Amino acid sequence: MKYAYYPGCSLEKNAAAYGESFTAVADVLAQELVEIPDWNCCGATEYFSLDPLPAYALLARNLALVPKGLTDLVAPCSACYLNLYKTEHHMAERPQLNSDVNAALAEAGLSYKPGTVRVRHALDILVKDVGCEAIAAHVKQPLRGLRLVPYYGCLVVRPGGLGSYDPEYPDALDRLLGALGATVVDFPLKAACCGGHMPQINPETAYGLIYELIASAASREADAIVTLCPMCQLNLDVYQTQANDHFGTHFSMPVLYFTQMMGLAFGLSPQAMGFGQEFVSAQPLLDKLASPPPPEEEPKKKPQRSKKALPMPSLR
Repeated sequence: MKYAYYPGCSLEKNAAAYGESFTAVADVLAQELVEIPDWNCCGATEYFSLDPLPAYALLARNLALVPKGLTDLVAPCSACYLNLYKTEHHMAERPQLNSDVNAALAEAGLSYKPGTVRVRHALDILVKDVGCEAIAAHVKQPLRGLRLVPYYGCLVVRPGGLGSYDPEYPDALDRLLGALGATVVDFPLKAACCGGHMPQINPETAYGLIYELIASAASREADAIVTLCPMCQLNLDVYQTQANDHFGTHFSMPVLYFTQMMGLAFGLSPQAMGFGQEFVSAQPLLDKLASPPPPEEEPKKKPQRSKKALPMPSLR
């Protein structure tokens, strides 16, 4: 299958592991990605707060640049996906906005007709177009023995985003990780917010949100949190140390992209999947995967779960 591809700024810098692993697994699955020529930044979340019309025009420029003949545009970054999706949707619903945005695009010799492009997230095309069964058929190294927390964040699962998936308790990523052979940990906070840019605005509040997510995953004996959003990955990975310092904890929870886990299961090298770029090392997870558990028929002791309650943060 063939898609227009919008990588976005994050996948070229701080989320390079996401970009590298997504394009690699897409190649394995024969998904052809055609990068939009001369694409520009989506404006993140701030631009809409400053001046909506230029923000919509900035995003519509990317839609207008989608190569002719391609109807599906895939954006792996959750913020990029939401902004592009919102622009396409609102231009179709609001004639005046559509007219104003196209007047701005005309200055650059461009135009965009709403309905021309369908904006989709990377998870959506992999689960719906490829399918978990087909993905499982490509697994060469099952993620057997790994306990993985599926974490969607709050952007992609908003009503109307991924379509038929429950916005409060989605299961697409759960099913995909299960198809890779992992043990999928039930995670009530799977659609909770990571804080977004809160570490720069109110660090104490941000550390509370980050702590709650990490502590919840740790209490479920997870080997890693697996996400599909660069902002979520950055906050939980980069600021985990600060959250530990703030609450006097010592969590060391790897936060990885779902495409990295797919690549491992497909037999691709950790280096090619961007492992080692994370702040909290994923080496313990890789070591565990290299030493699979004994066959189920062999007797083994069940690990005792700690009954000690983890301290919960005060957000007052």
